[in-house]
Formats: sequence, C-alpha cells, structure tokens
Amino acid sequence: MACPECGFSDEVVALDTIAGRLRSFGPRFRDALAGAGPARASRRPEPAVWSALEYACHIRDVFLIQRERAVLAQVEDNPRTARMNRDERVAACRYDAHAVPDVLDQLAVAAELCATVFEGLDEAAWARRLVYPWPAPAERDVAWVGRHTVHEGEHHLMDVRRVLAAVSAAP
Repeated sequence: MACPECGFSDEVVALDTIAGRLRSFGPRFRDALAGAGPARASRRPEPAVWSALEYACHIRDVFLIQRERAVLAQVEDNPRTARMNRDERVAACRYDAHAVPDVLDQLAVAAELCATVFEGLDEAAWARRLVYPWPAPAERDVAWVGRHTVHEGEHHLMDVRRVLAAVSAAP
C-alpha cells in the first residue's frame, strides 16, 4: 500500500537494495540542505511543523533506533520494542540546538550503521518477528522494518525539501 502523503510503497523495495538505499540518505540529505544556512534550516514554517533541521535530527535517530530494533529481533524471540516518542524527542534531545553540518555527519554515520545491520541479514534473519509500536503495536518481520526504514528516509527527505521551500517563500 502506497503512503498517501509521499506515494512510497514499501512492497516494491527488494531486500537486497535496503542497505544501499539507506546509505544513499547521507548524501541526499546533505544535498537537500546544501546552502540552506542555519537560520533557514532551523525555521519552522508553522509552529506545529518541524524545521528541516528537526527532520534531519529525527531521521538520524530513526536510523539508530531501527538498527537497534533489527538487532533486538535477532537476539530475542518476538521482542516488544519501545516507542520512539518522536514528538517528545524534538524537545528532549534539543534538536534545535544542533548545527546542521554536525547533524548531516551524524545522519550519514547513522545510515551507515543501520545499513550494515540490514546488509548482513540472511533469509531467516529477515523473517524474524518483533512487536513494532507504531502506529499501534503490531507484530512485524524484520523485512518490514527494513522497508519501513527506507520509507521513513524517503518521506522525511520530502519533508525537508517541502519545509525549506515553504520557509524560503515566507516573508
């Protein structure tokens, strides 16, 4: 089923492409934020919409959390994973206090770390199950987690571009 907002379809992602697609996000986010400058990157187009910097911090953390979920599924039987608390994390982790170049470096490292885990999985590892907490707790396999992680990267890259366009057009 395609995402109604970005059009991405998890089902079309071949498992052997996940690692490469994850690695692509470091350079792609860097390109999207190139030349944005700290003021534009940290500006929210509306109070309830994250800034491009906040989206970049979020996806960095998504890659790290998804990596841990994939690892946990390999070492425990059907583990229940914790919620990310994505909205609370923005303030608690002070996403607005980070420098864009630092976040982009961290995002690239997080994408590489995540890719490395997914790259090493065999058929049995992809089939391992876990209870994924979002949007409601549901049992998923690691293949779904990998595909969903690629979707998260694509979706939030779209968000970064959309937010930067909106703050550029605003007075």
